[in-house]
Amino acid sequence: MKLNLLSCDADRPDKRAISKCLTEISPSIDPSLSNELTDILLEGDTVEIEVDPNSNAPLRALRKLSIDYEIVE
Repeated sequence: MKLNLLSCDADRPDKRAISKCLTEISPSIDPSLSNELTDILLEGDTVEIEVDPNSNAPLRALRKLSIDYEIVE
């Protein structure tokens, strides 16, 4: 399933936690790409990632970090 990560509404977003989360929920993202995507997201741009469609854990992890997302497919 593809997700568009729209924004992070946390008062003080934890870059390291967001980066680690992206690495854990998407098998195609390595740590260096995760750091880059985190920076892009925190600058206000949309980031597209792919996660396991059979699990709700990625969606819960994103909500816990106050990351707004939309499901693409």
